[in-house]
Formats: sequence, structure tokens, C-alpha cells
Amino acid sequence: MPINEIPTAEQIQGSVTAAFHSVDLINAIVAGTQMMNESAQEKKDCVKRNYDHLEIMLDKEWFTDALTTEQAEAIDTVIAAGKTYYAA
Repeated sequence: MPINEIPTAEQIQGSVTAAFHSVDLINAIVAGTQMMNESAQEKKDCVKRNYDHLEIMLDKEWFTDALTTEQAEAIDTVIAAGKTYYAA
């Protein structure tokens, strides 16, 4: 999809769903229930990739317009948790 093209409603919903896969993954890694066999650095790198992705998505107006208040708060919360985890 070209950069300036606004996605369809179906594509937007797919992006929101994908974002929440990142939310779930970050939460699971921080909680210690995901990627248990990987090194601490691999876990940190995965968390960083996922919160970087979420920050990129939050820069897209069509994406943020599609989020409920609760979804936006969940993303903000997990980004903060991911950054804390990565910095530890």
C-alpha cells in the first residue's frame, strides 16, 4: 500500500488486530510466560521490535482513529512497560 493511501476498513481492523498481537507478546515476555528458552537479550530485542512497531502505528491517524480509548490506553501502557523491560 502506498504511504499516503488510506487503508480499507478491513485493512485497518487487520492492523489493529496485529497491534494487539504485539501487545499480547510484550505483556507475555514481561510476565515471563513467553520465549522462556531465549536469552535475555533476545527477549529484550523482541520487546523493542514490537513496541517500535506500535509507536510507528500510533503515528498513523487512520490507525489511532480506529482505536477505542481502552485500546489506545492499553497500547500506551504496554509501550511504557516494554521500554522499562528493555532498559532493565
